[in-house]
Amino acid sequence: MSTVIVNVVGVGLISLIVWYFWMSKPSGTSAGIRSGTQEAYIVVKGGYSPDTIRVKAGMPVKLMFNRQEADPCSETVVFDAFGISAELPEEETVAVEFTPTEAGNFEFSCQMGMLRGTVVVT
Repeated sequence: MSTVIVNVVGVGLISLIVWYFWMSKPSGTSAGIRSGTQEAYIVVKGGYSPDTIRVKAGMPVKLMFNRQEADPCSETVVFDAFGISAELPEEETVAVEFTPTEAGNFEFSCQMGMLRGTVVVT
């Protein structure tokens, strides 16, 4: 009987882990509009928070990154799809600006590819 209980609990935990890491999708945040530009504030501390930003195609986007850690991995943010990268000094807010022209999911990351985020363009 104890073997059955251990197996049921084990399968339940494995299912929870699979759902959390591979099946759940964070809702992210939609960029606010200010003076005709879509803006979002992103904290860099062990990752990007929020890590999913929703914007509309054809409107300028300004993402403001504030790095609140000394980890060298987070010194730079890279947007390969837009050909943009920016240095992120500690405790400073740095604006990254671009205008997406087509819908899609576009990743951004640190220079090592360990910290990741997504810009969802609709």
